[in-house]
Amino acid sequence: MDFSIFRRIFRNPAVVSFIIFLSVMGPGIITSNVDNDAGGITTYSLAGAHFGYDLLWIFIPMIIALAVIQEMGVRMGIVSGKGLADLIREKVGIKLTFLMMVALLLANFGNILAEFSGIAVSTGIFNVPRVIALPLAAFFVWLLVVKGTYKSVEKVFLLASALYLSYIVAGLLAQPDWGLAAKSVLMPQISIDAAYITMVIGLVGTTIAPWMMFYIQSSVVEKGISLKNLKYSKMDAIFGAIIVNIVAFFIVLACAATIYTNGIQVNNVADVSMALAPLAGQYASILFAFGFLNASLFAASILPLSTAYYVCESLGFEAGVSKSFREAPIFHGLYLGLIIAAVIIIMIPSVPLLSILYLSQVANGILLPFILILMLLIINDKKIMGDHVNTRLFNIIAVATAIIVMGLSLGLVITSFL
Repeated sequence: MDFSIFRRIFRNPAVVSFIIFLSVMGPGIITSNVDNDAGGITTYSLAGAHFGYDLLWIFIPMIIALAVIQEMGVRMGIVSGKGLADLIREKVGIKLTFLMMVALLLANFGNILAEFSGIAVSTGIFNVPRVIALPLAAFFVWLLVVKGTYKSVEKVFLLASALYLSYIVAGLLAQPDWGLAAKSVLMPQISIDAAYITMVIGLVGTTIAPWMMFYIQSSVVEKGISLKNLKYSKMDAIFGAIIVNIVAFFIVLACAATIYTNGIQVNNVADVSMALAPLAGQYASILFAFGFLNASLFAASILPLSTAYYVCESLGFEAGVSKSFREAPIFHGLYLGLIIAAVIIIMIPSVPLLSILYLSQVANGILLPFILILMLLIINDKKIMGDHVNTRLFNIIAVATAIIVMGLSLGLVITSFL
């Protein structure tokens, strides 16, 4: 058999680049997709159910903002070979870093509770009791990290990312008004109504969260991506930002085309899933509920992992999925402890979950501006980044993104207390 044709194919620069991209791909796509967690899907669902097509325009600037922040994260990780918590500790010292990590730990724990609450809600849609679903989910999440290597865990996370396509199918089954959707994107009717502004803040806040900046950088460091493959890692970050916003777009679209159009009142994802059945068909309803379960389980794996990464990095402990419990006892102990604590709390019938989730979102809103400022200080430090500091144009884009995100985060905090 003549193998020369295969040799020519695999020597083609485009094919070589694609193969390298596939080997590097992962951190950007995974980090982005976890943003579509239980809280995110709830927010997108309510945005479509309450405001129809009016908020679809926001996904264009959100793609840009998320791509910029993720690109900075992978660049800092690959060039420095260190996680963000490590770099922050070196930049501002252990005391300030410790205080920030404590605040992040508390905020993240509230988010972890949200993910296990999402598991309870989504399995409830399929009539599985939480006393069975939550322990099984916790065991799966723990086993995945403890028994896996970084490569094996990443493959599972990439599969979970692919399952978000169920929302695109659900959106198509809803048969939206594409003309109205296009008009809302290209010629948005922006309102100054308090509820509208609050929802805009919520949409941006659920897409860009403090934990993701730490996770993406730790991921590229543990994966060992080399500087020569930096451009492919940047592509991964940008591709992830695009995909996650497309999925969110279709969630809003599905709810706008069905629930909003028919004037049905919904308060949570369970309501949305049930409302979709008579409006878009049973398959759309099942796909929506399945997507919510996948998102909650996915994020319940990532958020404790992100927390364990940055706490250990900031305090100088060994961290990494590929390390054994003996090599990284604090990392694995914290990961397991967060999961067990979350399951126990969600099992308590009278726990004030809404208050906990509310306070965690306020904490995220307060912390995000500080972390963005530190990222910009680090990425413009030639001692750390060498020739890979931000260009002037990219700095303008990054600073503008930071100012907008900080303004929206401040708005989220202010509206939370009104």
